[in-house]
Amino acid sequence: MLKIPFVALSVGLVLLTGQAVIADTEQRRQAKRIHDRLTGTPPSEGVLAEMETLLTNDPTGKSAAEKALQDPAFYNVTLKNFAAPWTNEEQTVFTPLNDYTATVIGMIRDDIDFREVLSGDILYTGDPAVVVDDGNQSVDYSNFNNDHYVTLENLGPETGNLGDDSILVQQTQSAITGLDSAATAGIMTTRAAARAFFFKGTSRAMFRFTFMNHLCTDLEPIKDNSRIPDRVHRDVSRSPGGDSRIYLNSCVGCHAGMDGFMGAYAYYDLDFVEANDIVDETTPHLVYTPGEVQAKFLINENNFKPGHVTVDDSWINYWRNGQNALLGWTDNYAGFQIDEKGHAFGTGVKTMGRELSNSDA
Repeated sequence: MLKIPFVALSVGLVLLTGQAVIADTEQRRQAKRIHDRLTGTPPSEGVLAEMETLLTNDPTGKSAAEKALQDPAFYNVTLKNFAAPWTNEEQTVFTPLNDYTATVIGMIRDDIDFREVLSGDILYTGDPAVVVDDGNQSVDYSNFNNDHYVTLENLGPETGNLGDDSILVQQTQSAITGLDSAATAGIMTTRAAARAFFFKGTSRAMFRFTFMNHLCTDLEPIKDNSRIPDRVHRDVSRSPGGDSRIYLNSCVGCHAGMDGFMGAYAYYDLDFVEANDIVDETTPHLVYTPGEVQAKFLINENNFKPGHVTVDDSWINYWRNGQNALLGWTDNYAGFQIDEKGHAFGTGVKTMGRELSNSDA
Protein backbone atom coordinates (compact mmCIF):
# COMPACT_ATOMS: atom_id res chain seq x y z
CA MET A 1 0.00 0.00 0.00
CA LEU A 2 1.04 3.62 -0.60
CA LYS A 3 2.61 4.98 2.60
CA ILE A 4 3.03 8.74 2.98
CA PRO A 5 5.19 9.74 5.94
CA PHE A 6 5.38 13.48 6.50
CA VAL A 7 9.00 14.11 5.47
CA ALA A 8 9.00 11.53 2.69
CA LEU A 9 6.19 13.33 0.89
CA SER A 10 7.96 16.66 1.14
CA VAL A 11 11.31 15.31 -0.03
CA GLY A 12 9.61 13.52 -2.91
CA LEU A 13 8.16 16.79 -4.09
CA VAL A 14 11.49 18.50 -3.61
CA LEU A 15 13.16 16.06 -5.97
CA LEU A 16 11.11 17.62 -8.74
CA THR A 17 12.93 20.91 -8.33
CA GLY A 18 16.13 20.06 -10.10
CA GLN A 19 19.71 19.01 -9.51
CA ALA A 20 21.98 19.92 -6.61
CA VAL A 21 23.06 23.56 -6.59
CA ILE A 22 26.62 24.83 -6.68
CA ALA A 23 26.39 28.60 -6.23
CA ASP A 24 24.63 31.04 -3.91
CA THR A 25 22.47 32.44 -6.70
CA GLU A 26 21.41 28.94 -7.71
CA GLN A 27 20.66 28.12 -4.09
CA ARG A 28 18.37 31.10 -3.87
CA ARG A 29 16.59 30.10 -7.06
CA GLN A 30 16.24 26.53 -5.88
CA ALA A 31 14.91 27.69 -2.50
CA LYS A 32 12.19 29.61 -4.31
CA ARG A 33 11.37 26.62 -6.52
CA ILE A 34 11.10 24.35 -3.49
CA HIS A 35 8.74 26.76 -1.76
CA ASP A 36 6.68 27.32 -4.90
CA ARG A 37 6.34 23.60 -5.61
CA LEU A 38 5.38 22.66 -2.05
CA THR A 39 3.01 25.51 -1.27
CA GLY A 40 1.98 27.09 -4.54
CA THR A 41 2.88 30.49 -3.10
CA PRO A 42 6.07 32.58 -3.22
CA PRO A 43 8.11 32.79 0.01
CA SER A 44 8.62 35.98 1.94
CA GLU A 45 12.08 37.55 1.76
CA GLY A 46 12.89 36.31 5.26
CA VAL A 47 11.80 32.74 4.55
CA LEU A 48 13.67 32.75 1.24
CA ALA A 49 16.87 33.89 2.92
CA GLU A 50 16.53 31.23 5.61
CA MET A 51 15.89 28.51 3.05
CA GLU A 52 18.91 29.67 1.05
CA THR A 53 21.06 29.23 4.14
CA LEU A 54 19.55 25.84 4.84
CA LEU A 55 20.37 24.71 1.31
CA THR A 56 23.95 25.83 1.79
CA ASN A 57 24.28 23.70 4.90
CA ASP A 58 22.12 20.81 3.65
CA PRO A 59 22.34 20.41 -0.15
CA THR A 60 19.85 17.50 -0.06
CA GLY A 61 17.08 20.08 0.29
CA LYS A 62 15.42 18.29 3.20
CA SER A 63 15.92 21.09 5.73
CA ALA A 64 14.76 23.73 3.27
CA ALA A 65 11.69 21.65 2.43
CA GLU A 66 10.81 21.29 6.10
CA LYS A 67 10.96 25.07 6.40
CA ALA A 68 8.60 25.47 3.45
CA LEU A 69 6.18 23.03 5.06
CA GLN A 70 5.56 25.55 7.81
CA ASP A 71 3.58 27.64 5.33
CA PRO A 72 -0.16 26.99 5.83
CA ALA A 73 -0.65 26.73 2.07
CA PHE A 74 1.11 23.36 2.07
CA TYR A 75 -1.75 21.87 4.10
CA ASN A 76 -4.67 24.00 2.95
CA VAL A 77 -3.86 23.88 -0.76
CA THR A 78 -1.21 21.34 -1.72
CA LEU A 79 -2.29 18.45 0.51
CA LYS A 80 -5.96 19.24 0.09
CA ASN A 81 -5.60 19.06 -3.70
CA PHE A 82 -3.45 15.95 -3.32
CA ALA A 83 -6.21 14.03 -1.53
CA ALA A 84 -9.35 15.64 -2.99
CA PRO A 85 -9.49 13.45 -6.15
CA TRP A 86 -9.67 10.37 -3.93
CA THR A 87 -13.01 11.50 -2.54
CA ASN A 88 -15.17 11.43 -5.68
CA GLU A 89 -15.71 9.24 -8.73
CA GLU A 90 -14.90 12.13 -11.05
CA GLN A 91 -11.45 12.34 -9.40
CA THR A 92 -11.56 16.12 -9.46
CA VAL A 93 -9.77 18.53 -7.12
CA PHE A 94 -12.71 20.91 -7.40
CA THR A 95 -14.50 19.65 -4.32
CA PRO A 96 -14.79 21.20 -0.85
CA LEU A 97 -12.77 20.05 2.12
CA ASN A 98 -14.48 17.08 3.78
CA ASP A 99 -13.88 14.50 6.50
CA TYR A 100 -11.96 12.23 4.09
CA THR A 101 -9.49 14.89 2.92
CA ALA A 102 -9.17 16.44 6.39
CA THR A 103 -8.28 13.03 7.83
CA VAL A 104 -5.63 12.41 5.17
CA ILE A 105 -4.15 15.87 5.78
CA GLY A 106 -4.08 15.35 9.53
CA MET A 107 -2.48 11.90 9.31
CA ILE A 108 0.29 13.22 7.05
CA ARG A 109 0.84 16.26 9.27
CA ASP A 110 1.07 14.13 12.42
CA ASP A 111 3.19 11.42 10.76
CA ILE A 112 0.69 8.69 11.63
CA ASP A 113 1.26 5.24 10.14
CA PHE A 114 -0.61 5.66 6.87
CA ARG A 115 -1.80 2.07 6.89
CA GLU A 116 -4.34 3.27 9.44
CA VAL A 117 -6.05 5.21 6.64
CA LEU A 118 -8.01 2.05 5.73
CA SER A 119 -8.61 0.62 9.20
CA GLY A 120 -8.15 3.17 11.97
CA ASP A 121 -10.69 4.60 14.36
CA ILE A 122 -9.55 8.05 13.36
CA LEU A 123 -11.10 11.28 12.12
CA TYR A 124 -9.89 14.88 11.95
CA THR A 125 -12.27 17.74 12.67
CA GLY A 126 -11.93 21.46 13.25
CA ASP A 127 -11.81 22.90 16.74
CA PRO A 128 -15.40 23.95 17.57
CA ALA A 129 -14.10 27.23 18.96
CA VAL A 130 -12.56 28.04 15.58
CA VAL A 131 -15.16 26.66 13.16
CA VAL A 132 -17.86 29.28 13.57
CA ASP A 133 -20.30 30.93 11.17
CA ASP A 134 -20.86 34.62 10.50
CA GLY A 135 -22.96 34.83 13.66
CA ASN A 136 -20.09 33.37 15.71
CA GLN A 137 -22.04 30.16 16.23
CA SER A 138 -20.09 26.90 16.24
CA VAL A 139 -20.65 24.72 13.16
CA ASP A 140 -20.13 21.22 14.54
CA TYR A 141 -19.38 18.02 12.67
CA SER A 142 -22.53 16.42 11.30
CA ASN A 143 -23.22 12.93 9.94
CA PHE A 144 -25.76 14.53 7.60
CA ASN A 145 -23.93 17.37 5.85
CA ASN A 146 -20.50 18.83 5.10
CA ASP A 147 -21.12 22.29 6.60
CA HIS A 148 -18.41 21.87 9.25
CA TYR A 149 -15.63 21.39 6.71
CA VAL A 150 -16.91 24.00 4.27
CA THR A 151 -16.89 26.53 7.11
CA LEU A 152 -13.39 25.46 8.16
CA GLU A 153 -12.05 25.81 4.62
CA ASN A 154 -13.69 29.21 4.19
CA LEU A 155 -11.75 30.53 7.18
CA GLY A 156 -8.70 30.62 4.94
CA PRO A 157 -5.12 29.44 5.51
CA GLU A 158 -4.44 31.67 8.50
CA THR A 159 -7.47 31.32 10.77
CA GLY A 160 -8.17 27.88 9.35
CA ASN A 161 -4.56 26.65 9.14
CA LEU A 162 -4.83 22.87 8.74
CA GLY A 163 -1.18 22.56 9.69
CA ASP A 164 -2.01 23.71 13.22
CA ASP A 165 -2.97 20.81 15.47
CA SER A 166 -5.04 23.13 17.64
CA ILE A 167 -7.23 23.95 14.61
CA LEU A 168 -7.42 20.59 12.81
CA VAL A 169 -7.74 18.13 15.68
CA GLN A 170 -7.33 14.35 15.75
CA GLN A 171 -10.40 12.55 17.07
CA THR A 172 -11.71 9.00 17.22
CA GLN A 173 -14.27 8.36 14.52
CA SER A 174 -16.41 6.33 16.89
CA ALA A 175 -16.73 9.22 19.35
CA ILE A 176 -17.68 11.74 16.66
CA THR A 177 -19.93 9.70 14.35
CA GLY A 178 -21.38 7.15 16.75
CA LEU A 179 -20.08 4.13 14.83
CA ASP A 180 -18.82 1.22 16.89
CA SER A 181 -15.03 1.36 17.01
CA ALA A 182 -14.87 -2.12 15.47
CA ALA A 183 -16.97 -0.84 12.55
CA THR A 184 -14.66 2.07 11.72
CA ALA A 185 -12.18 1.70 8.87
CA GLY A 186 -10.39 5.00 8.38
CA ILE A 187 -11.49 6.93 5.32
CA MET A 188 -13.74 4.10 4.07
CA THR A 189 -16.24 4.88 6.83
CA THR A 190 -16.15 8.66 6.47
CA ARG A 191 -19.24 10.52 5.34
CA ALA A 192 -17.51 11.76 2.18
CA ALA A 193 -16.46 8.26 1.09
CA ALA A 194 -19.96 6.93 1.74
CA ARG A 195 -21.47 9.80 -0.25
CA ALA A 196 -19.23 9.11 -3.21
CA PHE A 197 -18.94 5.32 -3.27
CA PHE A 198 -21.87 3.76 -1.37
CA PHE A 199 -24.47 5.76 -3.30
CA LYS A 200 -26.86 3.35 -5.06
CA GLY A 201 -25.18 0.54 -7.01
CA THR A 202 -23.75 -2.47 -5.20
CA SER A 203 -20.93 -0.88 -3.13
CA ARG A 204 -18.36 -2.27 -5.58
CA ALA A 205 -17.39 1.36 -6.28
CA MET A 206 -16.01 1.65 -2.75
CA PHE A 207 -13.77 -1.34 -3.35
CA ARG A 208 -12.63 -0.24 -6.81
CA PHE A 209 -11.80 3.33 -5.83
CA THR A 210 -10.06 2.19 -2.66
CA PHE A 211 -7.81 0.06 -4.85
CA MET A 212 -7.22 2.90 -7.29
CA ASN A 213 -6.50 5.52 -4.65
CA HIS A 214 -4.56 3.52 -2.08
CA LEU A 215 -3.15 0.46 -3.83
CA CYS A 216 -2.35 2.35 -7.03
CA THR A 217 -4.07 0.05 -9.48
CA ASP A 218 -7.45 -0.29 -11.12
CA LEU A 219 -9.04 -3.73 -11.30
CA GLU A 220 -8.39 -4.31 -15.00
CA PRO A 221 -4.60 -4.82 -14.61
CA ILE A 222 -5.09 -7.43 -11.87
CA LYS A 223 -7.77 -9.57 -13.55
CA ASP A 224 -7.13 -13.24 -12.89
CA ASN A 225 -9.49 -15.75 -14.51
CA SER A 226 -7.94 -18.63 -12.58
CA ARG A 227 -9.35 -17.63 -9.17
CA ILE A 228 -12.18 -19.49 -7.42
CA PRO A 229 -15.53 -17.96 -8.54
CA ASP A 230 -17.68 -19.26 -5.66
CA ARG A 231 -18.19 -15.79 -4.12
CA VAL A 232 -19.38 -14.09 -7.32
CA HIS A 233 -22.77 -12.56 -6.53
CA ARG A 234 -26.07 -13.47 -8.14
CA ASP A 235 -26.37 -10.10 -9.86
CA VAL A 236 -23.51 -11.00 -12.22
CA SER A 237 -24.76 -12.74 -15.34
CA ARG A 238 -22.84 -15.91 -16.22
CA SER A 239 -23.91 -15.49 -19.83
CA PRO A 240 -23.87 -11.76 -20.70
CA GLY A 241 -25.50 -11.21 -24.06
CA GLY A 242 -26.19 -14.93 -24.18
CA ASP A 243 -22.50 -15.80 -24.46
CA SER A 244 -20.98 -17.55 -21.43
CA ARG A 245 -17.50 -17.17 -22.92
CA ILE A 246 -17.58 -13.45 -22.08
CA TYR A 247 -18.07 -14.26 -18.41
CA LEU A 248 -15.45 -17.02 -18.36
CA ASN A 249 -12.83 -15.05 -20.28
CA SER A 250 -13.42 -11.57 -18.89
CA CYS A 251 -15.99 -10.89 -16.17
CA VAL A 252 -14.85 -13.56 -13.75
CA GLY A 253 -11.31 -12.17 -13.81
CA CYS A 254 -12.38 -9.20 -11.68
CA HIS A 255 -15.44 -10.58 -9.91
CA ALA A 256 -13.84 -13.74 -8.48
CA GLY A 257 -11.39 -11.65 -6.48
CA MET A 258 -13.43 -8.51 -5.91
CA ASP A 259 -16.63 -10.23 -4.84
CA GLY A 260 -14.62 -12.29 -2.38
CA PHE A 261 -13.88 -9.04 -0.54
CA MET A 262 -17.31 -7.47 -0.96
CA GLY A 263 -18.92 -9.07 2.08
CA ALA A 264 -16.91 -6.70 4.27
CA TYR A 265 -19.28 -3.89 3.20
CA ALA A 266 -22.47 -5.90 3.77
CA TYR A 267 -23.72 -3.82 6.71
CA TYR A 268 -22.98 -0.37 5.22
CA ASP A 269 -24.95 1.87 2.91
CA LEU A 270 -25.75 5.49 2.16
CA ASP A 271 -29.14 6.81 3.21
CA PHE A 272 -31.07 10.08 3.33
CA VAL A 273 -33.43 11.60 5.86
CA GLU A 274 -37.03 10.95 4.85
CA ALA A 275 -40.20 12.52 6.19
CA ASN A 276 -43.76 12.13 4.89
CA ASP A 277 -42.46 10.03 2.00
CA ILE A 278 -40.23 12.91 0.89
CA VAL A 279 -36.48 12.22 0.68
CA ASP A 280 -34.20 15.10 1.66
CA GLU A 281 -31.32 14.69 -0.77
CA THR A 282 -29.23 17.24 1.14
CA THR A 283 -28.79 14.75 4.02
CA PRO A 284 -26.66 11.86 2.71
CA HIS A 285 -25.21 9.87 5.59
CA LEU A 286 -23.56 6.54 6.29
CA VAL A 287 -25.71 3.84 7.87
CA TYR A 288 -24.38 0.75 9.60
CA THR A 289 -26.66 -2.19 10.41
CA PRO A 290 -24.67 -4.88 12.24
CA GLY A 291 -26.11 -8.32 11.58
CA GLU A 292 -28.39 -7.07 8.79
CA VAL A 293 -27.18 -7.30 5.20
CA GLN A 294 -28.07 -4.24 3.15
CA ALA A 295 -30.67 -4.81 0.43
CA LYS A 296 -28.28 -3.71 -2.34
CA PHE A 297 -26.33 -6.95 -1.82
CA LEU A 298 -29.37 -8.97 -2.84
CA ILE A 299 -30.49 -7.11 -5.96
CA ASN A 300 -30.87 -8.65 -9.43
CA GLU A 301 -30.91 -12.12 -7.91
CA ASN A 302 -32.48 -13.63 -11.02
CA ASN A 303 -29.40 -12.90 -13.14
CA PHE A 304 -27.91 -16.12 -11.75
CA LYS A 305 -29.85 -17.79 -8.97
CA PRO A 306 -27.11 -20.25 -7.97
CA GLY A 307 -24.67 -17.36 -7.35
CA HIS A 308 -23.29 -16.39 -3.97
CA VAL A 309 -25.74 -14.98 -1.42
CA THR A 310 -24.31 -12.53 1.11
CA VAL A 311 -25.47 -13.52 4.58
CA ASP A 312 -22.90 -11.74 6.76
CA ASP A 313 -19.86 -9.44 6.57
CA SER A 314 -17.25 -12.14 5.96
CA TRP A 315 -14.61 -11.69 3.25
CA ILE A 316 -11.86 -13.78 1.69
CA ASN A 317 -8.81 -12.80 -0.35
CA TYR A 318 -8.40 -15.16 -3.29
CA TRP A 319 -5.75 -12.85 -4.77
CA ARG A 320 -3.14 -14.06 -2.30
CA ASN A 321 -2.58 -16.93 -4.75
CA GLY A 322 -1.94 -16.71 -8.46
CA GLN A 323 -0.50 -13.70 -10.28
CA ASN A 324 -1.72 -11.20 -7.68
CA ALA A 325 0.49 -12.68 -5.00
CA LEU A 326 2.87 -10.10 -6.47
CA LEU A 327 0.90 -7.41 -4.64
CA GLY A 328 2.95 -8.39 -1.62
CA TRP A 329 0.43 -9.57 0.95
CA THR A 330 1.63 -9.98 4.53
CA ASP A 331 0.53 -11.74 7.70
CA ASN A 332 1.87 -8.97 9.95
CA TYR A 333 -1.28 -7.31 11.22
CA ALA A 334 -3.76 -7.67 14.06
CA GLY A 335 -6.51 -10.23 13.45
CA PHE A 336 -4.78 -11.96 10.53
CA GLN A 337 -6.30 -15.32 9.60
CA ILE A 338 -5.50 -17.68 6.74
CA ASP A 339 -7.09 -20.93 5.56
CA GLU A 340 -5.41 -24.18 4.48
CA LYS A 341 -5.34 -23.01 0.85
CA GLY A 342 -3.49 -19.79 1.62
CA HIS A 343 -6.44 -17.40 1.43
CA ALA A 344 -6.65 -14.68 4.09
CA PHE A 345 -10.13 -14.20 5.50
CA GLY A 346 -11.97 -12.19 8.11
CA THR A 347 -15.12 -10.33 9.02
CA GLY A 348 -15.87 -6.65 8.68
CA VAL A 349 -14.37 -3.77 6.80
CA LYS A 350 -11.72 -3.00 9.42
CA THR A 351 -9.96 -6.35 9.01
CA MET A 352 -10.28 -6.10 5.22
CA GLY A 353 -8.72 -2.63 5.40
CA ARG A 354 -5.78 -4.11 7.28
CA GLU A 355 -5.41 -6.82 4.66
CA LEU A 356 -5.24 -4.23 1.87
CA SER A 357 -3.14 -1.61 3.62
CA ASN A 358 -0.47 -4.04 4.77
CA SER A 359 0.27 -5.19 1.22
CA ASP A 360 3.18 -3.81 -0.78
CA ALA A 361 0.88 -2.40 -3.47
